[in-house]
Amino acid sequence: MLTALEAAGLDLWGTKLVVLSACETALGEVKNGDGVYGLRRALVLAGSESQVMSLWQVSDAATRDLMTAYYKRLQAGDGRTEGLRQVQLTMIMSGTQNTKSGEQRGIGIDKTPRTQLEDRSHPFYWASFIQSGDWWNLDGN
Repeated sequence: MLTALEAAGLDLWGTKLVVLSACETALGEVKNGDGVYGLRRALVLAGSESQVMSLWQVSDAATRDLMTAYYKRLQAGDGRTEGLRQVQLTMIMSGTQNTKSGEQRGIGIDKTPRTQLEDRSHPFYWASFIQSGDWWNLDGN
């Protein structure tokens, strides 16, 4: 388990993006007069430019697909915030798309057909993830 104290002691200067896709990684403890102490604040103190974290319990399969699509968007040049936004919009639309028999709904990362169509439009699957910090693409544009 990574603690905020350990994270704050890391040397992350020059690190453009830290992604913590486990459950509730963006939560912290509220201290009167000081704000929220948690991993996000610790990572900022350690030097990371931006962070992607979750606010509640997350689905392993949906998170895998979301993160895979997010990294592909980052590789394609999307900004850190815009890439996450686009993946989340795709997941929202997964419940409204008409699909032909055998097609997968959702973000469509897995090329193997599934027996049950997946509707990942509910906020449980995508809304937990937030991005904070620098929003530019990883090249700084």
